[in-house]
Amino acid sequence: MAGKAKDRWTAEGKKFKAEIEKLKKLQVRIGYQQGDVITEDGVDMLDIAMWNELGTINAPSRPFLRKSVDENADKINSFCKAQLQRLTKGETAEEILKQIGVFSKGLVQEKIVDGEFEPNAPSTIRRKKSDKPLIDTGLMRKSVNYIIVEKGGRK
Repeated sequence: MAGKAKDRWTAEGKKFKAEIEKLKKLQVRIGYQQGDVITEDGVDMLDIAMWNELGTINAPSRPFLRKSVDENADKINSFCKAQLQRLTKGETAEEILKQIGVFSKGLVQEKIVDGEFEPNAPSTIRRKKSDKPLIDTGLMRKSVNYIIVEKGGRK
């Protein structure tokens, strides 16, 4: 034999490999980012979301973020697999991660609106005129967002 055959990458193969490498380094974070949304009262929406998610001394936990993932795990996995298929058709890592972000953001917003949580306290019902938790002005639902960052990185 004269020599070993060398692998030859097509332009499409090189692009695909580069996008896979980008996916290995990036992640989508869904939820709230510190300082992005501040209420009229000067409170960071990240804090409000955390208080609702985990509960406080005065309010029960209403885990809308965890439930949006836990209750939709199969749907999320299927969606992510479908997005990876789009990578083979020329989509970029960023485009795929944006689609995952939009999809996941929608799941969180849906859980805020339709989730079954402990009702508001009587004093809160009097003030809000509703026993539905997590919905008052709609700001928490509207403030859910996503960012794409390097794995292990900060915003």
